[in-house]
Amino acid sequence: MAQLAILGGKPIRTKLFPAYNTITKKEEEAALAVLRSGNLSQFIGDWCDDFFGGPKVREFETAWSQKFQARHTVSVNSATSGLIAAIGAAGIGPGDEVIVSPYTMSASASCAFAYGAVPVFADIQEDIFTLDPASIEEKITPQSKAIVVVHIFGHPADMDPILALARRHQLTVIEDCAQAPLATYKGRPVGTLGDMGIFSLNYHKHIHTGEGGMITTNDDALAERLCLIRNHGEVAIDSLPHLHDLTNLWGQNYRLTELQCAIGIEQLKRLDGYLAQRINNCGYLAQQLAKLPGILPPVEYADCRHVYYVQPYKFRQELVGVPRNLFVQAVAAELPSAYLRETTGKLIGAGYVKPLYLQRIYQEKTVSRCSFNCPRYQGKTSYAKGLCPVTERMHEEELFTHEYMRPPMDKTDLDDVVRAFEKVYEHRHTLLAP
Repeated sequence: MAQLAILGGKPIRTKLFPAYNTITKKEEEAALAVLRSGNLSQFIGDWCDDFFGGPKVREFETAWSQKFQARHTVSVNSATSGLIAAIGAAGIGPGDEVIVSPYTMSASASCAFAYGAVPVFADIQEDIFTLDPASIEEKITPQSKAIVVVHIFGHPADMDPILALARRHQLTVIEDCAQAPLATYKGRPVGTLGDMGIFSLNYHKHIHTGEGGMITTNDDALAERLCLIRNHGEVAIDSLPHLHDLTNLWGQNYRLTELQCAIGIEQLKRLDGYLAQRINNCGYLAQQLAKLPGILPPVEYADCRHVYYVQPYKFRQELVGVPRNLFVQAVAAELPSAYLRETTGKLIGAGYVKPLYLQRIYQEKTVSRCSFNCPRYQGKTSYAKGLCPVTERMHEEELFTHEYMRPPMDKTDLDDVVRAFEKVYEHRHTLLAP
């Protein structure tokens, strides 16, 4: 009988998986051309033509708008900066509440702190792991001003009921699309459904410029405010007499460089191909792993396109017979990491991030004294354990994710992944042996 690797047996595979590296000769040539020009950035923090950046910044923003069917795109130096700029552009400030997801990268919630607002956590749906419209509705108060909707793992949130709630209560909708470029909801790209959409160009995203972010909007006024917040708007507003609401228009330096935009232009050209590979690989793995009772492949809603930042699965211990964490550890032991990821662990993990409201900054409420102690704030916040029961159950018991579908994984690589799951499943009861 084959022994599981976690118990001392021979693993299914020891050769590292191929690296996910989207940088090609095209990016090298584009970066070299910018270097040779000597013009690595052309932003000037004063009202002039270069207030909006240099030629590569504008070319990249135009190409992004065309690709994502958006009226405006504003580039920034990270998706985190983009989220903060969106909060600012929406006019959010002390005394306000922002409804956020507890199961996402930290900045999707902490962006509220930048302008003295309070994050309020709604629970997630247990099939697609995005904000649950019913839970959002329960969290709306007179202090609510915005919802940050995260299209987590690459699947769009259920936007129609969320947008209906936002219209009814006059809430700004900010879409965090960091993990979902070109995901679609009923035929429309995410990032164009709400008021603003934020995308990530961090090095481990679908495409990247090292660091970077893009903000899409179809609202002219919001686009103008985003540009002012990105680039020291307090200097420029004297030249814009039509601006009557100057709330939050003191500026930051959230500018993306000519060098990064030159790389991003080339990356964007190949995004469709990378997505097709991810989707095809995920389809194959889902088909194969669905044969194992208790290993539930991801859900994809009708009229939606899932673009798989990672591939999420649900685990049913009552069917498998062993705890999720132990099963995932056993699969991880059968497989190696990947080139360029040698020091960052395996490509599979149980759960995702600890529910954000359980972090110390929320438990102690000291990270942003203005947010919680502002005399304008009339609300009450609770970040107690049990606040979002679906999130906690997914994290502690049911959800696991993997990255074995990333390009350039081929069928040979995927079959090794399937064999690892099948081996562990077949011999899973030995994990419980004394």
